Amino acid sequence: MGDANTDWQDQIFQDAFYQDHNLALRGALGEIPYRVSFGYTDKNGLLKTDNFNRITGALNLNPRLLDNKLQLNLSGKYMQDKNRFADQGAIGAAVAFDPTQPVYSGNTNYGGYFTWLNADGSPSTLSPDNPLALLEQTNNNSTVNRYILGAEIDYRLWFLEDLRINLNLGYDHSNGEGRKFIPTEAASNYSTGGRDEDYSQENKNELLETYLDYNKELSSDFAMDLMAGYSWQHFWFQNYYGVTSAASEQDTLTDYDYNTREYYLLSLFGRANFTLFEDFLVTFSIRRDGTSRFAADNRWGTFPGAALAWKITDNSAGDPLGLKVRLSWGITGQQGIDNDQNYYPYLASYQSGTSTAQYPFGGEYITTLRPNGYDAKIKWEETTTYNAGLDYSVLDNRLFGSVDFYYRKTQDLLNFVPVPAGTNLTNFLNTNVGDLTNKGVEVAVNTVPWRSGNNEWTLGFNVALNQNEITKLTATDDPNYQGVLTGGIGGGVGNTIQIHSVGYPASSFFVFEQVYDAAGIPIEGLYVDRNGDGTVTPADMYRFKKAGPDATFGFYTGLNAGHFDFSLGARAMVGNYVYNNNLAGQAVYDFIYNSSGGAGGGYLNNVDGQTQTLDINSPQYFSDHYVQDASFFRIDNITAGYDFGSIGSAISSFRLSATVQNPLLITGYDGIDPEIGSRDITTNATTFGIDNNIYPRSRTFLLGLNIKF
Repeated sequence: MGDANTDWQDQIFQDAFYQDHNLALRGALGEIPYRVSFGYTDKNGLLKTDNFNRITGALNLNPRLLDNKLQLNLSGKYMQDKNRFADQGAIGAAVAFDPTQPVYSGNTNYGGYFTWLNADGSPSTLSPDNPLALLEQTNNNSTVNRYILGAEIDYRLWFLEDLRINLNLGYDHSNGEGRKFIPTEAASNYSTGGRDEDYSQENKNELLETYLDYNKELSSDFAMDLMAGYSWQHFWFQNYYGVTSAASEQDTLTDYDYNTREYYLLSLFGRANFTLFEDFLVTFSIRRDGTSRFAADNRWGTFPGAALAWKITDNSAGDPLGLKVRLSWGITGQQGIDNDQNYYPYLASYQSGTSTAQYPFGGEYITTLRPNGYDAKIKWEETTTYNAGLDYSVLDNRLFGSVDFYYRKTQDLLNFVPVPAGTNLTNFLNTNVGDLTNKGVEVAVNTVPWRSGNNEWTLGFNVALNQNEITKLTATDDPNYQGVLTGGIGGGVGNTIQIHSVGYPASSFFVFEQVYDAAGIPIEGLYVDRNGDGTVTPADMYRFKKAGPDATFGFYTGLNAGHFDFSLGARAMVGNYVYNNNLAGQAVYDFIYNSSGGAGGGYLNNVDGQTQTLDINSPQYFSDHYVQDASFFRIDNITAGYDFGSIGSAISSFRLSATVQNPLLITGYDGIDPEIGSRDITTNATTFGIDNNIYPRSRTFLLGLNIKF
C-alpha cells in the first residue's frame, strides 16, 4: 500500500459552469413578417475536460399573399457544435483505483502521473489506468456544422375555399469531423505508441410531404374534415474512421472506412373527421408506409385507425359537469432497428477479417471474409392499441382530468438478438423475435385551488399502471424454449443478466436464487436448487423482477401571483429493478489484489464499501442479490421568477428567475442513480436496468434573465 489518501472521484469530477444566451428580433420587411434569432451555449461537464459549445442562427419569413389565400413559412437554421469529449472510462477507473496511491509519481515518466508498472518498468496493461491521466492525456475534439432548411406552402383554392393544398419541404444536412489524440507517453496507450484517431460523419435527411384538406360545415348538425396526402423521405449517412499510432504516420493499428448508407420511406395517408350534432366526433385514418430496409415482399405495411368521442355534457354550454367518452383503435408500424449499423438487414453481406485473423496460404496470409447474419423475411413491427377514455371537468373547470384504459399488442418485434452458434454463421441477428402485450390504466387529476383574475394556483397529478408480457418468441409453440438472452454485463466474456421469455415481462432478470445465513448475509456460491435434482446448475436459474416499473407518478404545481411565478415538477417510479453490476464485480475480496504484473508482483484496487459486510471472495455475477429495488421519488425542477414589468420606454418586460434542476432524489437503491439507460456492452443496443458506471446526473443551479424590448 502507498501512503497517500486520494479521493479519485474528487480528482475527476468538478462543479461545472454553464451559460446559455438567446437573442430574438421580430419585425416586418414591408408586408413580410420576419423573425431572426441568435444563440450561444457553453457548458462544461461534471467530468473534467468535458465541454460542449454551440452557436446558432435562425431566420423565419412568414409572408401572406393573394388576400391571405397563399401562406408561406420559410425557415433556415444554422448551428455549429464543438465538443471536447472526456474519456468516460475515467469513471470506472476512479471507483477502482487504489486510494493509497498519489495522483502524480514525482518523475516525468508517463506524463508524470502515477502508473502501475511491470517488473521491466513498462505500464501494466491489466491494472486500472490513472483516472486523471485518462482525462488530461486524451484530447478528443469534434466540430459539427448543421443547417436545416424548411418551406411550408399552404394555398386555399380560389374556386373552392374549403379546399386547401399544403406542401412541406425540408432539408437537414450535418457534417462533422473530429480527432482523438493520446500522446506516446500516456500509459493507457503506451504499448501502441499512443493513439491518433480521425473520424467524420455526414448526414442528410430530405423530406417532401404534401396533402389536400377539405373542411366543410354542411349544417349546424354536420361538419367534416377530409385529408389525403403523400410523404417521401430520404436518409443518407457516410462515416469515416481511421486510427494510427501517435508515434508514427504509419497505419500501425487499424483503419476503417465505412461505406455510404441510405434508406427511403414512402407514405400514402388519409384521414376523415366528422362532427355530428356538435357532440359526436368520429375519426378514420389510414397509412400505407413503405421502407427500403425490407425486401420487396415485406416492404409495405398498412396501418388503419378509428376513434369515437361523445360529449355527454359540456361545461362551455353551461352544464355543471363536463364529460366526454373516447374510444379508439389503431395499428402503427415500426421499421427502426436498435442496432442501426445494418440498414438492409434482409440482404446477405460479408465482413473483412482483421489483420490478426488472417489465413496462411502458401507463403502468404490471406484476409478472410465472413458472412454476417441476415433475415431475408424481416418485416414491419406492428402495434395494435385499444383505448377507452373519459375526460371530465367540474366546478367551472376548476377540477378536470382524464381516465384511460389501454391494451396494446406488439407483433413481430424488431430486435438485435443472439442466435444459436452455427445458425446463420453469426452470433447476433436483426430479426422479428415475437409478440408483446402491454395493458394498463392512466389517471390524470388537475385542479385550480385558487383563482383571482389573472392570478391562479394550479396542481396536477397523474399515475400510470402498466403490465407487459411476452406472448410469443418462436414460430411454433415450444414449452422448452428458454428465451432470448440479453443485457450484457461487465465481468467474464459475453455474460448476460436479462432474458426475453414467453409469459414474462420483457428484460426480466435471469439469475440464481441466493441463499442467506441467519444474519441475512449471502452465502458465497450457495443457491437454491429450484428444480430439486440435487445439484445447482444453470437449469436452476429463474426470472426475477424486471427493469420496467409497475407504476409511474407525476406531480406539478404552479403559482402566478401578480409579477411572481413559481413552478415545481416531480415524478416517481415504483417496482422497477436494477442489476448493480458495480457491486457484483467490486464488492469482493479478489478484486482488492491482482497478482499479475506490477513491480512488486501485483497491484491493489479499491473495493466497494459493502465488501466486508458481504464477505465474498470472488464475483457471483448471477446472484439475485445484486438485482435491487430501484423505486424512487425525484424532484426534477423548481423555478421561481419575478417580472419587474416595463422599465422606461425601451423595455416592456424584465424578468429574473432562479431554477434548480434535480434538487432531490429519494431512493433505497445502492448505486449512484436508479434511472439507468445505457448501451449493452455485447450488442451496443439500448438497454435498461443495468448499472455499470454511468455518467452521473448533475444538479444544476440556473440564474435567468429575460428582457423584452
